[in-house]
Amino acid sequence: MKIIKYMPEYRDDLIFMVLEAKNALHRIPTLNDDLLNLNEYYFNKGDMFWIAVDERNRVIGSVGCNTFSDHSAVLHRLYVKYNLKRQGIGSALLEIAEEFAREKGCTIINLHLGEKETYFESRRFYSKHGYTYIDENHMGKKIQHR
Repeated sequence: MKIIKYMPEYRDDLIFMVLEAKNALHRIPTLNDDLLNLNEYYFNKGDMFWIAVDERNRVIGSVGCNTFSDHSAVLHRLYVKYNLKRQGIGSALLEIAEEFAREKGCTIINLHLGEKETYFESRRFYSKHGYTYIDENHMGKKIQHR
């Protein structure tokens, strides 16, 4: 597995992976607007979106990070292919997003959680990585510069 900056040739595979991940969570597979225009939502703002690819060059994970002038960052779309969870892919994606935020001078990273009943795995995952609840649907973490 390797993590790379998203490139347009991975668009269809990324979309398929996200829809498949949502379906595995028993959600109606829909796409958020940012996934349909990564340039507008991430790259044109100086932010980033990464994908994890396997040895066959297929998308198996993703994460996006937006940074703001108040030294905060927000994570988006951390997905791992449903049958590859608990293999370190999500942790590796989270680590690269946190490092990007540090490099941009951010001191806090926030994220929005989905519904408690559906996204219970996310809540455990982020807690394991030092994130704490801001409110019922949001978590955050202070990050230290190295």
